Order: sequence, then structure tokens, then C-alpha cells
Amino acid sequence: MHKKVFKFLPILILLLLANTGRADADADFLPDSFDVVVYGGTSAGVIAAVQVARMHKLVVLIEPGGHLGGMSASGLGATDHGDSSAIGGLSMEFYQRVYHNYHGGGLENPGQWKFEPHVAETVFNEMVSEQNIPVLFGERLDLEHGVTFDGGRIKSIILESGREISGTVFIDATYEGDLMASAGVSYTFGRESNDQYDETLNGVQVARSSHHNFSYPVDPYVIPGDPSSGLLPGVHDDGPGVEGSADERIQAYNFRLCMTNVPDNRIPWTEPEEYDPLRYELLLRHFEAGLTQIPLHINQGVPNGKSDTNNRGAFSTDNIGMNYAYPDGDYTIREAIIREHEIYQRGLMWTLASNPRVPEGIRNTMLEWGLAADEFVDNGNWPWQLYIREARRMISDYVMTERDCIRLSNPTDPVGMGSYQIDSHNVQRYVDTDGHARNEGDVQVGLQEPYGISYRAIMPAIGECENLLVPVCLSATHVAYGTIRMEPVYMILGHAAGTAAVISIDTRTSVQDLFYPILREVLIDQQQVLPVTLRPGDLPGIVIDDSRADLDGIWEHSVSVRSFIGDGYLHDGNTGAGCVARFVADVHYPGMYEVRFFYTPHANRATNVLVRIEHAGGTSEMIVNERETPPIDGMSVSLGCYRFTPENPVVVVISNEGSNGYVVVDAVQILACRDDQRTGD
Repeated sequence: MHKKVFKFLPILILLLLANTGRADADADFLPDSFDVVVYGGTSAGVIAAVQVARMHKLVVLIEPGGHLGGMSASGLGATDHGDSSAIGGLSMEFYQRVYHNYHGGGLENPGQWKFEPHVAETVFNEMVSEQNIPVLFGERLDLEHGVTFDGGRIKSIILESGREISGTVFIDATYEGDLMASAGVSYTFGRESNDQYDETLNGVQVARSSHHNFSYPVDPYVIPGDPSSGLLPGVHDDGPGVEGSADERIQAYNFRLCMTNVPDNRIPWTEPEEYDPLRYELLLRHFEAGLTQIPLHINQGVPNGKSDTNNRGAFSTDNIGMNYAYPDGDYTIREAIIREHEIYQRGLMWTLASNPRVPEGIRNTMLEWGLAADEFVDNGNWPWQLYIREARRMISDYVMTERDCIRLSNPTDPVGMGSYQIDSHNVQRYVDTDGHARNEGDVQVGLQEPYGISYRAIMPAIGECENLLVPVCLSATHVAYGTIRMEPVYMILGHAAGTAAVISIDTRTSVQDLFYPILREVLIDQQQVLPVTLRPGDLPGIVIDDSRADLDGIWEHSVSVRSFIGDGYLHDGNTGAGCVARFVADVHYPGMYEVRFFYTPHANRATNVLVRIEHAGGTSEMIVNERETPPIDGMSVSLGCYRFTPENPVVVVISNEGSNGYVVVDAVQILACRDDQRTGD
């Protein structure tokens, strides 16, 4: 590692923490300036703050609500984790700490993916407490005048209380992206068209929306068969839109209820205030049309007889179409939407438990369950956090798309990995051409393997804001966000944002100018899991993998050191002689081309690898030190620009003659030279 880059100052101990582990900060004794300011106490925000503190920088965590952990501590106890091998760093540590909380022992455990909300909150509080991180609870950004600037950098943020907090780097870890938006960073919300980013699963998706939809014809009108009577709540008659086209509709939100069937801990369902039976008429008609399945996903794997209860079927806990104003709404608008969602969902549970039009078996099942009395005790046992599945999304210099998630393309600067399926909940309920209620927007497509998430996707575009990182409302299309938006990934990106913030401070660079190879090396040192392979087709130009090289001598295949092109790389076994690898590529047009050489660095590599380039002007030789991290994306080194023609193809020969360590060959890349590179023969 480049240890000289990191000369950290000891962190100032700001306050003694309460015995409860909550890190409430005494505002009277809190400084007004920090190295890093994290806005949003979501799981990503907590992890980002902890990572900054572990790297010995002064950090403050500002949470608009009263609890830490976001959805991970607010009912989402059955983690959508996908491939757990793609989860590392502090994200994995969180799940290992959850396991430790239940089972004891050390943190060398497989992690626990199902847990009670209060356990998750305890773990988050402990992680913050251990690092003496001050937390400002109940402090919201002033949406009108909340950001001050010094040039292209945020100087400070102003809270509604009037408090001003300065920092060197800021991290927006909210689900809404309020700091990002207030800083003037480009963003979007809703769905892009398929055409915009060459996708197939974006925009209106009528053809794919068979899951979580009506199994039987259901009349959408107040008086069945009479359009003049008006539509039932939550249904519109404007049609779904053109297949694959863009709109500003948002996938549905809900509360993830922590229910229990343990009688001593169960709170029975009661009729809520503002109960409107008409809200549930579609569901009752669906039962009468033939539905027999309970319209809830009661995940019973949560410990101590509890559930993580989620949406299931056509009419369930998802309050479809009632959140469109949320992303750009002010606090008053959002609070009204949150309240409306609570009223809707409380009414749904009461309907399922009490209405005689609900099948008796379902009513009996609902009576066996109720809210857990020992969860969310300061909020009437109702979750603190509405599940904001998607709100604003930044538009940066790299937009994660469906193509990245299915590995048709890959970013060259990954800071973490995602692996969960592409998952969008329904976004609208409309009247179809047959005059029946229909949902649209549900997309669930599995992935074959984990994929990398670009560092550029969590930072603003060059020229917009030099000291802001956005690990939650990151730069991604609606489709790509549907797989990225999982809590383990938020924590992975929070970890990366915290690390990048510290490196940015220590190297005195903007987040955009940060040297990615250093970030990559540090993240790997911190046990972050990054992609170990790129396919030749993922890179521009002509790429010749080691599998296509002409070989003399005994070369051995390896995958021991990440990252590499293709299925691995070759090494010479440290023999010091007898091994030659010859890479050949034809060019169709004469011109100046840059040659890049890929290898995986390590302390046991040779410092004197002989590389020969045969070109139209003759032969050039270079010595490559394979102990050094390659300067281009941490993977390759430029061998210079040379003239090649169809008659004089590219020939790159690597030899281990006289080498003083392992010689590694991975790939050779050929690119057209820029004007400022034209220095070769």
C-alpha cells in the first residue's frame, strides 16, 4: 500500500457516550467544523461515518430522525443480500456483529441475514459508539438555504435549527438525496426510456408485469360496470403509457412491518383512525373473484417468532401510485405521504383481520399475528422509516445501467459489488382495455453473477461539486437502481465513500481527481470485495487476453491476485529464463496506436520485465516493474504510442530472461492515440 499517502492525525474525542450506546451529541459542546460531514443516518451513513473515524478523521453524523440504521433497523430484517460472497468490508462486519449478538463468539462468522429491528439498531449504535462519533438527531437540512459554497466546493450546511456545520468533504447518505439536490448536482427520478441507455427493462413494462398482479378480473369502478360512478381509490384511466417509454412514476413504497405470532408479545389489530373501507374494495372484489392466497409475504425467519412482512400479490402493503410527489417534495409534502401510507397499511391489516368478505382462513391467520410489542416502542410499535425504495438518482459522468448489471459492460473503477436481482415494484394501477384493474411496473430478473459499481457513480460529474459523495442516491438508471438499492450494497458504498473522503482529504484532491488505484488498493486492504475479472470485450479498443498469446516455455495459470482480464493470468513460476509470451493484433487502418500491458502487481514480482514492441518504425524495448501498481485503473501500464499498419501488425513480446521475480502476463490492449500522445515512431 502507498503508506506515505496516509499520515492521519489522532481523532479528537468529542464526548462521552450514554450507557445506552446512542451517540446523541451535546450540541453545546460540539465543534462546528469537521473533516467529514455525513448527512443521513441510514445504514450507508452509519458505515460511512464509522469508516471515516477508523481512518482517524473527525466526522459528524447528522440524522433528521431519531434513530440510526434506516431500513436495516426499521423492519427490513430479511436481508435482500443476493450473493453473500460479494459482500465485504464494514457491510459484512455489520452482519457478523448481528450474528455475534445472537450467538456470541468472535466476528469470524458467516454473518446473519435475518434479525430483529432492535438488534440491528443496537449494532449500529455500538459501531458508532466505539468510534466516539457524535450524532445530531432530529436535525434536518434547510431545503431553501441549506448549502453554502466556496468555489466549486460545499463550505457548510445549514440546518433548520439554524446550526451551521462546516466540513472538508460531505457525504449525502439519505434516501432522498436532499443535500445532493441542494448542492445543485444533476439528478433525475422516475423511469428512463429503454432507448436512452440501450436497456430492455426500463420505462413502461406492461408485458412484464404479470407478477404481483390481479389473477382474476376485478372491476375498478365505485359501482361495478358504471364508469360514471368514478374510479376506486388508487386507480387511473389514462392507460399505462407506451411500452418502454419514460415517465416520472416511482415504484411503490411500504412499511416493512415487524409482526409476531407469540401471544405474550403480540399487539392485536385495531381499526385505525381515518379508516376508509373504499380503499380496500379492489382487494375484497379480488377475493370474491377467486383469490384464496393471503396478500402478504410474512417472512417468518426473523428470530423470536417475528416476521419481516412485505408486499405480495396485486393488492398488498405496496401503496401503488401514492408517492409520485415524494422525491422532489418538501418536508410537509413528504410527511403527508408518509402519514397516508401508514393510514393505508394500518387499514389494510384491519381489513384482512376483520372484514367478513375476506376468506375465513385468512382472517384467522391475521388474528394469529400482530405488531411486536418490543419493537419501535417509542412509535406505537410502528416502524420509524417508510421504505423509500427509490427517490432521486444522481446523473454523473458514469451512469450505472442494465448493461453493467448483466455484465455486458463493466466500469473500470469499481468500489463495491451488487448481486441481487433487478427488482422494481409496481409503479401504477390503471384501467386496462378490458375495463379491469391492472398493475404495471413490476420487474424481477435474476442475475448470473455479481457486478461492479463504479466510483464515478457515487461522485458528482466533473465540474458540479468537488467535495460531495453520494452512496445512496447514486448515478444509476431506474433498472440498475432496482438491484443496487439493497441495504448491504448501501453499506458497501457507504464504506467506499468514507474511504474516498479520507483519501481526498489526505491527498488534497477533489473527489473527482482522486487517484483510483490508491482507492482500490486501500479498499481491498479493508476487505472490500471488488470484481476480480474483466472480459476483453468490456474494454475499448483491441484486447488480446493471455489465453490468445503464443507461448514458449512453461507458463502457469493463476487467479491468486485480483484483478485480471478474462479467466486469470499467467506467470512463469519465477524461473528467470525460458518463458516468452507473444501478443499479436492486426489493425485495419494505418495510424498511431497506444499499447497497454496488463499485469497483476505483487511484492514477489520482477522489477525488470523485458517488453519488446515491434511496429512499423522498428522495435522498441521497455522494462516494466511489476511490483508497482499499474497506473491506469490499477491494471495496466502504457508502453507508448507507435505506428502500425495492416502490413505491420502489433507485436508485443514479454520475456522472463534475467528477471528477478515472478513475471506475469495478463493482456495487451491497443487504442488509437490521442493527439497529445503522438510521440512514437
